[in-house]
Amino acid sequence: MKRNLLAIAIPALLVAAGANASIEVWNKDGNKVDFYGRVKAANNITDRGQKNEGDDTSARLGMSGQTQITDSVTGYGRWEYQANAGKNSDNEVRYAFAGLNFGDFGSFDYGRNDGVLKAITAYTDVLPQFGGDAANNNWNVLSSRTKAVATYRNNNFFGLTDDVSFALQYADNGDNSNTLDRFKSDLDNDVSVSREAYGVNAQWRIFDTGLTAGAGYAQSTSSDHRHNTWTAGLKYDNYNLYLAANYFQSKLKNRTISVFDDQGVEEGSGVSNIKIKGIELVAQYGFDLEVGRLTPSLAYVQHKGKVDSFHDEEDYDVRYGSKNSPLAKYVSVGATYDLNKNFSAIVEYKFNLLDRKDIGAEENTKVQRDRHANKPGTKDVLGVGLIYQF
Repeated sequence: MKRNLLAIAIPALLVAAGANASIEVWNKDGNKVDFYGRVKAANNITDRGQKNEGDDTSARLGMSGQTQITDSVTGYGRWEYQANAGKNSDNEVRYAFAGLNFGDFGSFDYGRNDGVLKAITAYTDVLPQFGGDAANNNWNVLSSRTKAVATYRNNNFFGLTDDVSFALQYADNGDNSNTLDRFKSDLDNDVSVSREAYGVNAQWRIFDTGLTAGAGYAQSTSSDHRHNTWTAGLKYDNYNLYLAANYFQSKLKNRTISVFDDQGVEEGSGVSNIKIKGIELVAQYGFDLEVGRLTPSLAYVQHKGKVDSFHDEEDYDVRYGSKNSPLAKYVSVGATYDLNKNFSAIVEYKFNLLDRKDIGAEENTKVQRDRHANKPGTKDVLGVGLIYQF
């Protein structure tokens, strides 16, 4: 996603989300309300058997507001809604939260908001059309938009320095709504018991160098099959050049694993641990033109999963070996052309490096083709689109 489109501001400025293009509808007596929105008309051109192929058109509308309670306390809130108009049309409340800002003592809010690790995953989630693999998945804890989260943020280390910030978060119902570790007792298929999680992040803007370093950790509170994630990132944003790198690692404890033969018939199953490691690298450079600004983009993304060896649950003498397999692996080349602050054109080509035997190819395949299992999930993708925002 383009990093200068509807950027998420820090809580002190959160109520002015998208302030560069938002419409101020009320500002009187310490009360302020803004509206902002975006319409993206896009298409992903690839094999028709691949997931997310075809129309990717969507529209967003958001509202942010603040009210001055005392000289040092401000109340704020944000709501954002997205309607997808593509092949798999559905709607989503992206954000819905309210909180209090106490100035140098930080801010506290509750509702549907970004997971605490998203502040770090955002370093590389800047591609014109694709990207966001580290956040938009069920591998990592508290890395995506999350329901029922209480978040404390401090963006100037209690007024001592503007270069250091941190955040603490508690999730009442777990992290991503589609997470593999959504329920404490999902191994027993008891979906009535919700799962909790907590996380923390810290970022250091390294003086006036343009460099920012960040790290974060999050985990579920369940001890029987705990899911934890840690991440570290570095970005350079100065003048026209943007560089970013992220590393992620997740561990999922005591997961039920099924083994299938070449014909897709289950051979056996057992309980094992899963480890997922990922790296994302991005480089972008902006050129000011007579009309607008052109920003070419280059990225490399790889996430790989490893299942430890385990015994068959029916026959302990049968042991299955460990397995490594990529979940996502590609090179991205693209560009964003900002005609002005409200209108952009995007193009991005994803060189898919997955093999048919990779787990990522299987998960990326919607419709199988002939005898070649998972082949649609290995195809390259061309994404093109137009974006209007206010």
